[in-house]
Amino acid sequence: MPQNQSLPVVLEMKGITKNFGATCAVDGVDLVLQKGEVHALIGENGAGKSTLVKILSGALKPDEGSMLLEELRYSPSSPLEGRRRGVAMIYQELNLAPHLTVEENIMLGREFHSWGFVRRKEMKERVRQVLDSIHHPEISLDIPVRKLSISARQVVEIARALLGKATVLIMDEPTSSLSQEDSELLFEIIKKLKAQGVSIIYISHFLEEVQEVADTYTVLRDGKKVSSGEMKDVSLEELIQMMVGQKVDEMFPRVAHERGEVFVSLDKLKGKKMQEEVRLGLHRGEILGIAGLIGAGRTELMRTIFGLDAVESGSVKVAYVTTSTGSPWQRIRQGMGYLSEDRQGEGLALSRSLADNLTLSYFYPYSHFGFINLKKRREAVSGWIQKMAIKAQNPDQPALSLSGGNQQKVALARLLHQDADVLLLDEPTRGIDVVSKSQIYEWIGQLASLDKAILFVSSYFPELLGICDRIAVFYRGRLVDIRAYSEWNTQSMMAAATTGKAG
Repeated sequence: MPQNQSLPVVLEMKGITKNFGATCAVDGVDLVLQKGEVHALIGENGAGKSTLVKILSGALKPDEGSMLLEELRYSPSSPLEGRRRGVAMIYQELNLAPHLTVEENIMLGREFHSWGFVRRKEMKERVRQVLDSIHHPEISLDIPVRKLSISARQVVEIARALLGKATVLIMDEPTSSLSQEDSELLFEIIKKLKAQGVSIIYISHFLEEVQEVADTYTVLRDGKKVSSGEMKDVSLEELIQMMVGQKVDEMFPRVAHERGEVFVSLDKLKGKKMQEEVRLGLHRGEILGIAGLIGAGRTELMRTIFGLDAVESGSVKVAYVTTSTGSPWQRIRQGMGYLSEDRQGEGLALSRSLADNLTLSYFYPYSHFGFINLKKRREAVSGWIQKMAIKAQNPDQPALSLSGGNQQKVALARLLHQDADVLLLDEPTRGIDVVSKSQIYEWIGQLASLDKAILFVSSYFPELLGICDRIAVFYRGRLVDIRAYSEWNTQSMMAAATTGKAG
């Protein structure tokens, strides 16, 4: 890889190899990182990116290879030792203690104390400084993390990593739950960190932002390094081709479908966690996008529709049945399926097998007089694993053992297996590589062509514009405007999401 000779090398990884049983997750990978450099680590789900940076952080031990950190041998026995040596990591799957407060999570393991007493005033001031520096003063220091949205938890994770004096900062999908505005703020923070001499390894499936933020790159495929170089010398199409080993023709494939009758109606619906009433109609054969910033009320709306949050007023009509209340089980029986943005907390039972995760919401095809046909279920699950290109050994493998992107595919496969008529998708492509995203967009289009009604929440405006029929923009709990996708662009959507005024 070309190097700037004027910058000292901070990190050197040589021949890093890691096996999990018969699977080689990382195969002889080399990586060089210079001071004040942003180095993008690129690859499909399961390519070995997360495994490589977990080795760097101290969460995993390599089977082969060596590392030098500031010209000294580096072989951390734990993430704690890694942090002490100056390597901090922001995980894709947030690593927070949900029962502790924001302040306690950010300061965990770094508490200020003297003579056995904790200096709480100083700790609060330091945490507030960090949150202010990343433009999130609205986050209360005393609220338990479990009460925050996924996007707000990601901000806390970033603040926690920035609190320490890191030499190398690893960011694994840091913008996966952030709005476009918050992503831009993060990029400004990265520029400041670079100016301070902090080196950053940046992992993201949003290749446009990778090109914007990174100086250099390494591409992994099937655990091996296939290319590296300077970001300015490579195009987006070339990066994608290196990732998959072939050319990808269309990023946002549109499948022909026709909008039918209104299938889901929201009449002055307000949940206990929603700020304002919402009136909305979702048609059969329609993909309706929901855009907005963090805290705009998108997830709260989805949870209220599905019955996870209580209805305070108004009603939900599915087909011809109107209800002012409803549980998730009732919604499933009405033909509704929900994909949560909180993959680990709500989307999957991580300790259970892929077979369990795929079928628990729709067990009917495999049960007969109280008996379960396990062979029939296993065959069906194997078919879904193949169809969704999930990188897994077998249906009995626990979901926890999969990469984040493959876990997301399992969560989506559950809804497809359930054969729901209404799909509530909250950030369905979070943490998924570009090729898998394209496949998911095509599947969503195919579902619409089968008269399914789809509500699609996303913080990534290009995908809403790329596949949706209509897009509704929310601002502070209020539905600002709803238009055909052709009447929006990223600028007008951002303006509506940030000012509450439709241009």
